[in-house]
Amino acid sequence: MLIGYTHHMIREILEEPKVVQETITRESENARKIAEEINSEDFDIMYITGSGTSYHAGLASQYALSNLAQIVTSLIPASEFHRWIPQRISRKSLLMAISQSGESTDVLRAVRYGIDRGMKVLGITNTPGSTLARLSDYHLTPRSGKELAVPATKSYIAQLIAIFMLSLELARTNLNADEWEELRKTLNNTPNLLDEALRRLDEPIREVADKYADKNLFFILGSGPNYATALEGALKLKETCNVFAEGFATREFLHGPMRLVDDRTPIIMLTYKDEADESLSLIRGFKGFGAPIISIGEEHAELHILSDSFLQLPTGLPKVFSPILYVIPLQLLTYHISVRRGLNPDKPERLRKVVK
Repeated sequence: MLIGYTHHMIREILEEPKVVQETITRESENARKIAEEINSEDFDIMYITGSGTSYHAGLASQYALSNLAQIVTSLIPASEFHRWIPQRISRKSLLMAISQSGESTDVLRAVRYGIDRGMKVLGITNTPGSTLARLSDYHLTPRSGKELAVPATKSYIAQLIAIFMLSLELARTNLNADEWEELRKTLNNTPNLLDEALRRLDEPIREVADKYADKNLFFILGSGPNYATALEGALKLKETCNVFAEGFATREFLHGPMRLVDDRTPIIMLTYKDEADESLSLIRGFKGFGAPIISIGEEHAELHILSDSFLQLPTGLPKVFSPILYVIPLQLLTYHISVRRGLNPDKPERLRKVVK
């Protein structure tokens, strides 16, 4: 229903704190049990697959699984999975397949390909009765509820929190008890941080959207787990605003793409607090080419001053979990730019909710 809202997309973005809380409440015990079973299996490698937004959730989760749980991972787009995996696999393998609907043709083909090669399957899908859920040995359900807008927003957030919960449970044996408990408390506080971010960003986002709604090329730069955020933000701009946008790992942008920078190309910088010095150095160079800079991150006086626009996020999430917060301003920005361009963000032309 759209009571009080113009579009489903903005309603679904504003539901994200509730979605995260629902996933924590209803899936914590399931995540613990799945982690125990996975750890007992002693897999040699975890393959991760998905398409579009779900692929980006996989990339963000790869960082968490590698750094917290110290699991060897390999991320492959679902449409490419059958081309990259050999006919015979010597290592004991787990396949984590991510799909909002659980019915994506490419994801299901990847899953069946993995099963045929002896892989066990961990399904991450918002649809418990889906084909993916039925094919999975283990099934984690992000509790996003029904998502009506074609661009995925709250389902992405739900996927992230579910996989971060699982990553933390898988890391029990790698972290000391105090460190693990502190991370658990931090993750459980995520709904409050999302709520604060949504309230804090409402007016600044509208101002930034007014300023850049006529631009047709955006670059988004992010490092570590927020490389995934950069890719997801660029996808949202393409889907929702019908503009060209590209996400890059921050310093990879220097290896060629920087040639395109001028005063017509806004650069969105995703900066976690330990990356501030590097971002400042890069921003000075980009501004020398005339590029408008939109910075997203926790409060930092110098970044605030140097950037043309600064979207401040609340503090409290460690870097490994930060994508769940850093994507919020990008979701809001794409919604408001889409509306200002006279588009319907709920139903982008040529796109469907489930790709078959």
